[in-house]
Amino acid sequence: MEIERKWLVEGWPSQLEAYQVIEMAQGYLSTRPTVRIRSEKTGEETRYRLCFKGKPSQDGLMRPEIETDIDKDLFSQLEQLIGQPLVQKEQRRYQLENGLVLEANWVDAHQPTAFFYAEVEFDTSEQAKEWQIPPQLADYLTQEVTGTPGQSMAAYWNETRKQVE
Repeated sequence: MEIERKWLVEGWPSQLEAYQVIEMAQGYLSTRPTVRIRSEKTGEETRYRLCFKGKPSQDGLMRPEIETDIDKDLFSQLEQLIGQPLVQKEQRRYQLENGLVLEANWVDAHQPTAFFYAEVEFDTSEQAKEWQIPPQLADYLTQEVTGTPGQSMAAYWNETRKQVE
């Protein structure tokens, strides 16, 4: 189960220092239901993932998610099936209190459709609902879009890659 809150943001958070940077490329075989492939490059290591996502809860905080590692060959075959340029993302991770992590993402950098968003994942919906934005991020996490229609990466894919379902 994926439990997260999401914000549209401007740039990287200047108040924190990233402990990890991941270069990602992701594409969608389907957006309803969501079936996604993604490569995640950290330093010299690249991981390939296949992900299935179910329908979100009414408040948009939770949704079923199954992720599994796949090999590079299968990733390449699925990428060819997609037949569209993959979304490029740079993700920077920042440690927060209580073991939480802020994931800030720059999507399709230097393209006309480029944008930044940030997410925090939680263990429970109660934790997500009760979480208070830390004071050092109050000016950064101002535009929450959790549960807002059209604010998913799948929606961005459909808008920018013109995939027909």
